[in-house]
Amino acid sequence: MAGLAEPFSSVNALPLDNLLSRIGDARVVLLGEASHGTAEFYLARQRITRALIERKGFSFVAIEGDWPDAARVDHYVRHAEYPPSEWAAFSRFPTWMWRNEEVRGFVDWLHGYNSARPAHERVAFHGLDLYSLYSSIRAVLEYLEEVDPDLAIDARQRYECLAPFEGEPATYAKAALNPDYQTCEKPVLDMLDELLSRHRRYAEHDSDRFLDAIQNARLVADAEEYYRTMYYGSHSAWNLRDTHMFETLESLLKHYGDGSKAVVWAHNSHVGDSDATDMSRRGEFNIGRLCRARFGKELYTIGFGTDHGTVAAASNWDAPMEIKQVRPSLEGSFERLCHQTELPGFLLPFKKAQGRVLEALSERFLERAIGVIYRPETERQSHYFRACLPEQFDEYVWLDETRAITPFATGVLPGVPDTYPFGL
Repeated sequence: MAGLAEPFSSVNALPLDNLLSRIGDARVVLLGEASHGTAEFYLARQRITRALIERKGFSFVAIEGDWPDAARVDHYVRHAEYPPSEWAAFSRFPTWMWRNEEVRGFVDWLHGYNSARPAHERVAFHGLDLYSLYSSIRAVLEYLEEVDPDLAIDARQRYECLAPFEGEPATYAKAALNPDYQTCEKPVLDMLDELLSRHRRYAEHDSDRFLDAIQNARLVADAEEYYRTMYYGSHSAWNLRDTHMFETLESLLKHYGDGSKAVVWAHNSHVGDSDATDMSRRGEFNIGRLCRARFGKELYTIGFGTDHGTVAAASNWDAPMEIKQVRPSLEGSFERLCHQTELPGFLLPFKKAQGRVLEALSERFLERAIGVIYRPETERQSHYFRACLPEQFDEYVWLDETRAITPFATGVLPGVPDTYPFGL
């Protein structure tokens, strides 16, 4: 493996030229992360993404984040003229995942990069996820109140079905288990169909704002199904979520045209091909698998890994963020294999591997995944699964020691303009 690896001393020294050459003419580049709270993963993705934008003309960045929150960022980075949404971006759990200094640095760079470009050439920033059910409802209503007040009244009535569950959307699943309960499926789908039927009238006026409204309406419909099926098992919920993210990506590529290119930021567990992991045995699939089937050789997927350091994570859902020590990788894991090279960092281009090297790398190793929750006391059960890395990713970025991201409090942002996405 040491002969295949391309070493580097720090994120700032990433050998981008060789990497960009391997990416070639890919239309979609998926950039992973082994945790949601590691600074170096965000910084490495930022460097790669900037190069893809500046040197390969990529059209937009799509993240594992909610659509309406990312729309607030998009409004800022593309210098939109219409008023921004009233909510601050990514202000609910897990706030640190996108409200951190590493993301802020990229957002401010993209704002500056777009400032000298005509509106139709500005690089966009979008969210793929579906957890923003009620923010998306508000976004649809705000849009319709401006462009079609009569339809806004109908929309408010149709979405009223979901209002009782705003405090805890997961309770909707329990209510939907009652066979006598009238679910919200029909009204939210009717609302989406109503908007789609008015495509020409609305889109000709402002195609970007119509895209935003349609995507929020789709999100409401998909989130309704997601929460309604939660009690049927995590596998169906996972598949619904990743299908939504993939279809959102497809919609964006269609919106931006035949020559458009996308770079996606999401966890390794979403972007790596699920067929190469334990997920497939559980009947789960992900964005990486769907993209591989759809885009084939026009896809390039990059995974990330680390051995030890610190990470920003919680102990339970909705619990406070903590800076936790990441335990050294387990024996039998791919991370341990990388750590044993004693290199601080390297790129591992799997497609260049041949012979015995490829055979050795193609074993099913343990692989670590840390999300917004990290439980080191149950590390093996909670955070490891088996995978064949060369089938999961086209390339792998190794960073031996890493540190936690730097979340910022709103108090450190006085005096920012109303358009700033991370404002108060």
